[in-house]
Amino acid sequence: MLQALARHWWVLLLNGLFAILFGILAVAWPGLTLLALIWIFGVFCLADGATSIVLSFARSERGMFWQMLLLGLVSVVAGLCALAWPGLTALTLVYVIAAWSIVRGVGEIVAAIELRKVIDNELLLGLAGVVSILFGIVLFARPGEGALAVVWVIGVFAIARGALLVMLSFRLRGLHAAHSAAQPAGAK
Repeated sequence: MLQALARHWWVLLLNGLFAILFGILAVAWPGLTLLALIWIFGVFCLADGATSIVLSFARSERGMFWQMLLLGLVSVVAGLCALAWPGLTALTLVYVIAAWSIVRGVGEIVAAIELRKVIDNELLLGLAGVVSILFGIVLFARPGEGALAVVWVIGVFAIARGALLVMLSFRLRGLHAAHSAAQPAGAK
């Protein structure tokens, strides 16, 4: 396995370089990247919905027919909405993240109160809850900036991952060169 990876080190190099390029584009043009992600989501929903609808007609059980058909129709509608109104899709995503953050924060505060008799430093969990709630409130108050922040996080992640893959590819290239040099001429 390691030798196969070492032989194809250049594939990891290309993967890493493309990830870095995507990350740079995401950070440089976050609005364009967000739009591209929404379009991909819309197309995915359409394909998922079409598959579910086709599967609903392939099922012989009556209950499964309606369930699969409904799931398929919901996916198709979500896909069409994402493609027709990409700005609304981004905004909805930010609101879901904001609501999740607030609910999570309240849960952390409740857990900190419950755990105060059992563990030390429950204050830290409570503070984490407060930070989560504040984050959710900021996202609700400024949803546009929240959508762009999500894209920036994706961009930074892609750059970091790409850099790690590039470094790994060069290590594998060196391993491949060392292994090739150690092999007799006829064994390569």
